[in-house]
Amino acid sequence: MSSENPMESSYTFTHAIVRIPGTNFAEGLTSVDFGIPDYPTVRLQHSAYIAALKTACGLQVTVLPADDSYPDGTFVEDTAIVTPHFAVMTRPGAASRAGEVSAMEDTIRAHFQTVYSITEPGTLDGGDICDAGDTFFIGISHRTNEEGAHQLASILESNGYRAVMVDIRGMKNILHLKSGIAYIGDQRLVMWQDFAEMACFNDYEKIITLPEENYAANCIRINEHILIPADYDHLADQLETRGYSLIPLVMEEFQKMDGGLSCLSLRFFKEP
Repeated sequence: MSSENPMESSYTFTHAIVRIPGTNFAEGLTSVDFGIPDYPTVRLQHSAYIAALKTACGLQVTVLPADDSYPDGTFVEDTAIVTPHFAVMTRPGAASRAGEVSAMEDTIRAHFQTVYSITEPGTLDGGDICDAGDTFFIGISHRTNEEGAHQLASILESNGYRAVMVDIRGMKNILHLKSGIAYIGDQRLVMWQDFAEMACFNDYEKIITLPEENYAANCIRINEHILIPADYDHLADQLETRGYSLIPLVMEEFQKMDGGLSCLSLRFFKEP
């Protein structure tokens, strides 16, 4: 690992990769019943997301074209784990998403010299991985199995990181670990109340979402800003009180498909 402060590497970014939602976005996987996404509105919300990454956060953004072969393909975070020094191609737990990884691999290899892969019988979704600097929390879920989690832990530990398993299979209404927790720097985690008593998080200041604002726990720190879903005022107040600069974004169409802010991009740091 470099001399860069590892805790800052969790939110200090120069680049991002996104993929435009396909016209069949509404045919993707979802566990909720919030209605059918409206495609023109999906595109508007996605464009606002890209603009926030580029203009407000100052990132160089690679915008990949829509791929109608994969309705969930806009949720690029699930295809790879990216660090300042290497990347890991995942192996999604949903069979319909398997091809998304190979569709992303050339783009990842253009940015990273060292690329690992999760292999069968392991499964792993990027949404289950929370980067907290020198520690990675790895969710074991209905998408990420124990074998996939242990493969990733081995890769991380061989590169000087600490890996901590968090089993969420018994929790209700949660798809991925990062649906319920987010590291925002400064030794702080935003999280659902369900996570508050877990011993693995005892070394962090915990910012607890109200149950009706649990969706907003999927926020992302990017450099000096935090992207947060719009209209979750209690969490926004907690973050602003602590001095964070917020960028609220409307996410309703993506919420209909179990998607959140972190799902829509792969974010990483590259030396100039």
